[in-house]
Amino acid sequence: MPKRAAFLKLKPELIVETIAQLEKRIHERFPSAGLAKVCSELKLIGQRARSTAADIAAPSIKLRIAIFTLIASLIVMSIYMVSQLDHDPSEPWTIRTAAEFLDACMNDIIIGGAALLFLMTLENRWKRHKALTAIHELRSLAHIIDMHQLTKDPERLNNNPTLIGVDTASSPKRVMNAFELGRYLDYCTEMLSLTGKIAALYVEHFPDSQSVAAVNDLEDLTTGLSRKIWQKIAILHKVVG
Repeated sequence: MPKRAAFLKLKPELIVETIAQLEKRIHERFPSAGLAKVCSELKLIGQRARSTAADIAAPSIKLRIAIFTLIASLIVMSIYMVSQLDHDPSEPWTIRTAAEFLDACMNDIIIGGAALLFLMTLENRWKRHKALTAIHELRSLAHIIDMHQLTKDPERLNNNPTLIGVDTASSPKRVMNAFELGRYLDYCTEMLSLTGKIAALYVEHFPDSQSVAAVNDLEDLTTGLSRKIWQKIAILHKVVG
C-alpha cells in the first residue's frame, strides 16, 4: 500500500528536473531563442513551488495561536459586557425578560459572531490568497509561452517555394526548417503541460474550492493553448508530406 501511495502524489523535485532537462534541450536546439529564457523562468517558479505548496498545506501555528487568543479575548469581553447589563436579581426570569435581555445583547452577538467567523476563516483565506497569487503567475507565463509560438506558421516555411515573395517587410523572419519548427512547437506544448503540473502542486494538499477551481481554469487554458499548437503541428505534417 505505501508503494502504491507513492505513485499517487506529485513529486516537485521530478517536475523541476523535467523542466531543467527541457531547458537544456531548448538551449541546445535554439541557443539564441527567447523560449529557453522562458523555460528558465518556469524552472525557477517550479523550484519555489515546493516551499510555497508546503507553506500552503502546513498549519500556521503562530497564526492559529494569535487567532485563538483573539477569540478567547472576545469571549471574555462578551461575558464581561453581559455581566454589566442591569437586571434586578429579585425579578424572576421570564420569556419576556429573556427576550428583552437578548434584544439588548443582539447587536453585540451579531458583531461578535461576525468577528469570530472572520477570525476562524482567516488562515484559510490567507492560504487561498497565496495559492491564487502563485496560480496567477503561472497563468501569465502560459500566455507568454503562447506569444512565443504565435508567429510560427507551418504554412509559411522558409523553404516553401509556393510562398516565395508573399512576405512583407514587417513579416516575421522565417529561419526554421520543418524539423526545427516541429521541435519548437513541441517544446511549447511541453512547457504548457508542465505549467499545469506546477499549479497542481499548490492544491494537492489544500482542497480549497476556489483554489482548485483556479487550477482547473489554468489547466483548461494550457490545454486550449496546446490544442492550437497541435493544430499547427498537424498542418506542418501535411505541408512536409
